[in-house]
Amino acid sequence: MKIEKVKVDQLIPYVNNSRTHSDEQIAQIAASIKEFGWTNPILVDGSYGIIAGHGRLKAARKLGMTEIPVIELSHLTENQKKALIIADNNLALNANWDAQLLKIELENLQSFDYNIDILGFSQEFLDELLNATEENEENKYTQKVDIPTYEPTEEKPLLEELYDDAKAMDLINSIQRSKLQEKEKQFLMTAASRHIVFNYEKIASFYAHSSKECQELMENNALVIIDFNKAIENGFVRLTEEINDMFDNSKNE
Repeated sequence: MKIEKVKVDQLIPYVNNSRTHSDEQIAQIAASIKEFGWTNPILVDGSYGIIAGHGRLKAARKLGMTEIPVIELSHLTENQKKALIIADNNLALNANWDAQLLKIELENLQSFDYNIDILGFSQEFLDELLNATEENEENKYTQKVDIPTYEPTEEKPLLEELYDDAKAMDLINSIQRSKLQEKEKQFLMTAASRHIVFNYEKIASFYAHSSKECQELMENNALVIIDFNKAIENGFVRLTEEINDMFDNSKNE
């Protein structure tokens, strides 16, 4: 492929181009061309019909340019040309940003008084990204904690109603029957306990009808949260995701 310069008036926009360009975006493209030069040639067919670069053509006209670089793709069939017109516009939309790395790069540019407005981001996006602060280390355990709430029933549930350990016991039994070393068995049996599914609605009722000693131990195990500060001190939030996963699994099974 060869890059050549052609007169702007020679280029023919595709009549069925479904990609739209606002005046604001054209101004952004023009600002980018003015700042960085022409870094992305327009793609054309054998008759200078535009395949990719309609926005760049409008920006060039806005800047008063008379010649612009193009790459001729005369080898494409008519169907390939139509498909590329769509794909060229759509494929870039499938990419995402790593917000943390983007913020670092933008802040670095700002430190050199570089005008980041020409990068094409909306002011709302920039404000949200650059003004976002990391969670305070002291308060991070109080953020985004989703704790289900239950009303205790009048009757105390049976212990066997509080949890389902059938899968865990099956695993434990198979581990005990194995020929593994005892330390390996102990490790795997501990891991098997993760498959115990707790019924927190029943646990709430059980707690309400239990002794003070039992209640305190349930709180210390984060089975029930009464004093939120105490739960944080005991590392409850470190367990939150696991507990919520167990809760979700109990609803799905």
